[in-house]
Amino acid sequence: MLIPALAVALVTAAIPGHFDQPQDGFAHPWTTLRESNPYWANLDPAPINTALRQLREFQKPQANGKPLFAGAVTMYVHDGKIVTHDRTGYAVLYQDQETQLPERERVPMQKDTIFDFASISKLFTSIAVIQQVEQHKVDIDERVATYLPEFGVNGKENITVKQLLTHTSGLEPFIALWKLYPDVPSRIKAVMDVKPKSTPGTTYVYSDLNLITLGELVHKVSGKTLDQAVKDGITKPLNMKDTGYNPKAKDRTAATEFQSAPPRGMVRGEVHDENAWSLGGVAGHAGVFGTAKDLAILGQTILNGGTYQGRRILTEHSVELMLTNFNQQFPDNAHGLGFELDQRWYMGGLSGPGTAGHTGYTGTSFVIDKASRSIAILLTNRVHPSRDWGSVNPARRVVTDGLANALAVKANGRQWRATTSGGTLTADRPVEVFVDVDKGDKLTIQHWDGTQWQDVRTITTTSRRWVPTEPVKSRFVYTKAGQYNGRGVYVHARGNVTAEGWSAASR
Repeated sequence: MLIPALAVALVTAAIPGHFDQPQDGFAHPWTTLRESNPYWANLDPAPINTALRQLREFQKPQANGKPLFAGAVTMYVHDGKIVTHDRTGYAVLYQDQETQLPERERVPMQKDTIFDFASISKLFTSIAVIQQVEQHKVDIDERVATYLPEFGVNGKENITVKQLLTHTSGLEPFIALWKLYPDVPSRIKAVMDVKPKSTPGTTYVYSDLNLITLGELVHKVSGKTLDQAVKDGITKPLNMKDTGYNPKAKDRTAATEFQSAPPRGMVRGEVHDENAWSLGGVAGHAGVFGTAKDLAILGQTILNGGTYQGRRILTEHSVELMLTNFNQQFPDNAHGLGFELDQRWYMGGLSGPGTAGHTGYTGTSFVIDKASRSIAILLTNRVHPSRDWGSVNPARRVVTDGLANALAVKANGRQWRATTSGGTLTADRPVEVFVDVDKGDKLTIQHWDGTQWQDVRTITTTSRRWVPTEPVKSRFVYTKAGQYNGRGVYVHARGNVTAEGWSAASR
């Protein structure tokens, strides 16, 4: 008996643990986080364990003689289940820019260590802005100067709220406010007075000034300081008890950098970003501290369409807008209203048009994959003791790849996975293919014309789904050209198969 198409969709949508069955819409609004493990979530534990082992290797000296980070906390969530909550290394390891503390004075990393989120703070500011939109105090297409008249000078008169949220305002990335101006009022005025570097709306330039401005906008229209607005609108209703600005539990925080300019020494329990520090620790672009568990609550709230445990902080429509790409004219810089979208350089194998997240300069990473209803969090203190020791991006991709590879890609029969660029697979009776790769990678399907193999079509993505192929003898050639990895290239076939640079795959 054939199952109607609608019934098939309902059945497959309910199966957890699959990468090749993307979910539509939001998770059930009552989905809450609960302790679990990969087995109970229908995930393969091997890729997760491999990722955790690699993270520990990153604590050892790398090619430049320096570790990537002193310590880290990792969390994986799938379908509301916390399948991994791991810690490694130290929250405090150094006493200055080079010297490690004696063993007895080091502070081991804990699962509930509080991290400086750095630019992940921008998401909190963006949510606070959208909450003002819901209260009809702000229109995202309105000029910022309507709400902040002091901003509408020096060529910024027509910059919109949406352009600030999507980093298309034309403002420069950064001004050394802490160094160039003597106090908070003069620093804020400098942001209000700045001239655009490019015509608003014509370029994508990631800028802290966009979010500093939005923080001031929230203050102006709500009558609350940004920290109070974030507390009242986000962290308190969601019971994110360890998240906020200027943390009181400094002994639970991970240390960041040893700073000599400004002369702050080893920074711990205060925001690392110098500009945010000079603004009293509360700014639109940086300043929020929190734990992996709290960040997962925010992630599940987004997956639920703006609600968690019966407390709604955003409407579903608002969440959809935050996850909608408004930067289609800048294809490598997909961006919603606050969230970055489809950025494989840190989202790795989880990356896709509906994958959202943000990173932080201190070594933090937050990825929400709506299609698989998954969350990947990596919190590190990579700037401890120096920001110049290297990039944490390899570790970010290891984490997201670990979760992506734990999700199944499984045909209803024998399947092979491409393992080598240029590798070929010849199948008498191919059935379907699955392609999820980096930009530049491709799968070429060839048919025999009696004399030679001829290219029939090239596939760069099948949008996380198996798609049928021609039921004739075919050759499949995988070419790797991109820098990063996706979930991979698979072929489901029957009959005789000859593989070179491909391997049999079970999921």
